Formats: sequence, C-alpha cells, structure tokens
Amino acid sequence: RFPGLKMYRSHTAFLLFSLVTQILGVVIFLKGFIPIKKAVPGHATLLNLPPEPWENNTVVFQNLSANTEDVLNDSGTPLPPIFGRLVIMLVDAMRADFVYGEKGKFMPYTRALVDSKSSVSFVAKAHPPTVTMPRIKGLTTGSIPGFVDIALNLDSKALVEDNVITQMYRAGRQMLFYGDDTWLKLFPDHFVRHDGTTSFFVTDYTEVDDNVTRHVVPELSRSDWDVMILHYLGLDHIGHLAGPASSLVGPKLLEMDNIVKTIHTALMEQDSKRALPTLMVLCGDHGMSNAGSHGGASAPETLTTLVFLSSLFSGGKGSSHVTSQVYQTGLAPTLALTFGLPIPQNSLGQVMTPVLARSSVRDQLRAAQINAHQLVGVLQANVAGFEREAGYQLYQQAVRMHSGWLKALVGGESATGLDTMGQRVSVTSLDTLG
Repeated sequence: RFPGLKMYRSHTAFLLFSLVTQILGVVIFLKGFIPIKKAVPGHATLLNLPPEPWENNTVVFQNLSANTEDVLNDSGTPLPPIFGRLVIMLVDAMRADFVYGEKGKFMPYTRALVDSKSSVSFVAKAHPPTVTMPRIKGLTTGSIPGFVDIALNLDSKALVEDNVITQMYRAGRQMLFYGDDTWLKLFPDHFVRHDGTTSFFVTDYTEVDDNVTRHVVPELSRSDWDVMILHYLGLDHIGHLAGPASSLVGPKLLEMDNIVKTIHTALMEQDSKRALPTLMVLCGDHGMSNAGSHGGASAPETLTTLVFLSSLFSGGKGSSHVTSQVYQTGLAPTLALTFGLPIPQNSLGQVMTPVLARSSVRDQLRAAQINAHQLVGVLQANVAGFEREAGYQLYQQAVRMHSGWLKALVGGESATGLDTMGQRVSVTSLDTLG
C-alpha cells in the first residue's frame, strides 16, 4: 500500500546494521591492537615477600652446626643489596651491533670490557612500539606498553604505574638526571639535580649531548647522590638525519665510548673506598632501522645493547651473553633485586641471573623465588582460575625443588651438588611465566 515507506524502512535497517557492524569491528580491532591489562594498583613493598620454602615454612635448628644456623634467614626477608650506587647511561637508538658488531671498533674501551668478560653483557630485545617514552616505561616498570603510548609519547605524563625509579625515590635514594626531558615528565620531583634536553631538534646531535656530558665529571667528584641517569640523544638524531651507515655514526660512538671510560674508571677508583660497589648500566632504549628510523618490530629496531659494569666484574669475573637475547623488561627486577628494593608489582620481567653470579647460590635462588612469586601475582590479577595455568603449576614445582635444595643445604650436600641442584631450581623458577 505504501511501497515508499517499506523501501525507506529496509534502507534504514540496512544502514543501522552496517553502522553496528562497523562499530563492533572497530571495538574488536582496538581490543586486540590495544589490549587493556589489569594493572595491580599501588606500589610493591618488602613486607609481603614469600618465605623461603622450608618444609611447613619452619626450620628445626637443633642438631645443626653453628655455621649452618648462621646462614638461615627468617621467613620473608629481602635480599641484601649487592650494589650501593647506580649510574644508568642510556644512549638513544644504541642498537646491539653498534657495540657487539663491526661498529664496535668505534667503542674500543667498552668492547674490550665485553670481550674480556669484565662486564656482564646482553643483547636486550625491546617490545614494539620502539619509541622512547614507551621504552622508558618498559625499562623502569618491567611491563609492556602498548601502541597507544606512541600518541602519549608526544605529551608524556607522570608515570603512576609502579616502577624501579619511584621505588628508589621512596627508599630515600638521592637521584640525578641529565638528558632527554621525557624522564622529567615521567618522574616529576624525583631528582635532586637535573637538566633536561629536548628530543625534537633532530638536526642537533652535538650540543644535545654536550649539555649532558658537562655535568658528568663534576657529579662524579661529589658523594651526595645514589643514582645518576644520563640519556644521550645525539646518536638517535644522526640516525634520523642520515641513517646508521652515515660517517657521523663512528665519531658519535667513539664519543660515547670515551664517556663510558670516564665514568667507569672513576667508579672503579671510588669503589675501593666504598662498602658496596657501584653498578653502571650502558643501554639503549630501542634500536635503529637500516633507514635510520624506529618504531617498528624489525631486528635492528628491537635489538639493543645492555652492558652491566662494576668493579665486581673486573678482571674477567663477568660474563658475555651476546649470542642470545634477553628482554628489556628484565632490567627492572634485576635492579630491584640487586639494590634491595621491591620488584615493581606489574613487572613481567625475569631477573638477569648472571648479574647475581657473584652472590651465593642461596641468594640467587632467593632472587629467582621472589621474582617468580611476583610474576604469579600478575598472573592472578589477570587470569581467572590462574591455579590451572601451566605457569602456576611450574611455579609450584619450583617451590618444591627449592625446598629440596634447602634440605640438601642443611643435610651437608657437597658444594658441587648444591650448585647443580641450584641451577635446575633457578631455571624452573624463571620459566614460571617465560
């Protein structure tokens, strides 16, 4: 009777159906491309650490020698710090082959420390997006920022998620910062002295670094700080201007190597007068593509340098792991555990156990246990019925193995036997959510 009305209704229904379908498609895409994780709110503390897994969490002291009794810890105690001070030298876009590959000839001092195993060195893989602000978040929180952080990179806000920098601040560490002012935006009021440089004048690859370096020697002569962070931008700017094959890259790497030498030699001399050695970390936030850019997931963009330097590793007491990869997320738990701090509670990182190789086997197992326990907390917050997950089952197995190791320690097992058992326990613990 009214054919025009029927046609109007059918067109309207089709348009509504198409609109709903498009909205659902966008929602499904965003949920997959920008997943929302359940972050545990607040900050981790040292008050809720798991006890060492003695049987029934108790220790029977009778019939033990005095020496054995002395090494037994109370339940839930944190690890003692290994290092006293920290220097982080972050060279923006320091991809792995700039130190470990052919271009390592431009960093002779650093390369010699790596080759002589007077450092603990890794190839560290960054999760995309390989952009500075998300990578700083990943390095300090141990979590994996998403692609939405690319937009936030243009206007960084204070980082509220638990992170190792804030943990140091809450522990009363006096911190300094010089370099890319993204850090000052992410960690406002954390630094007692600071000088920020902007990352957006990419034609400047000289003054942007000189403004960092001019603070280094004066600060090394002072003793009123615990943590110094340096973020150099010049190498990244050269990449954007001319690419990694540019003749400008070699001199810039040599400049960075001379700064490493200045800092490392000063720290080595000072360590002889300090109760605990200083740790220096040389790292990149991301790499650099063969075109000089970054942001994607290619190997040149994601594989970065990570070198731990300390008097603890001098004289060939370190190790080299540049033929395999670790994840950058492991830096946060590694720093937390070696400085006696809580692991950021949303961290997905695994402690880099070679950095703890100079510690006792017992302390190494304790570090792996604390790390695995924290990872299970993240699993519990994000997965319903987490007890049925393979990672949790592996964690339970690691706890039982750790308990067996402690019994062997008390029972007088040989040092060789304890080392062999300890390696198996450590691997199982760190495979919990690997």
